[in-house]
Amino acid sequence: MILPAEKPRRVVFVIEDDKAVRRSLEFVLDLEGYAVESFADGGEVLRRSGVEGCGCLIVDFKLPDCDGLTLIDRLRRYRAAMPAILITSGPRAEVRGRAAAMGVVVIEKPFLENQLMDEVNRLLGAA
Repeated sequence: MILPAEKPRRVVFVIEDDKAVRRSLEFVLDLEGYAVESFADGGEVLRRSGVEGCGCLIVDFKLPDCDGLTLIDRLRRYRAAMPAILITSGPRAEVRGRAAAMGVVVIEKPFLENQLMDEVNRLLGAA
């Protein structure tokens, strides 16, 4: 009997400087069947080769070396176009406007129910 090949897991990059939040996101995404690569700052992900294989970005707005929207813009411009979610607490109207202009979804911390996973699934067509 031939078993069907296991479907490759979609890769989600998590860029979040708070280790506890980063680990929580890794755990939840793994449970949902995603492969996860996580980074503590923008420089780490910019130095990584193969970013083009990422299916979705989850990026904190306040990173130690840049703001999340600037990082998303750099990754899209120089590496690959990919859907992105910006996570932040109490985003100002200016941040929401920049995100909307870039086609980036904004989800506020703390996350409500399954809001983040619902959005990841929607962006990756898994919903």
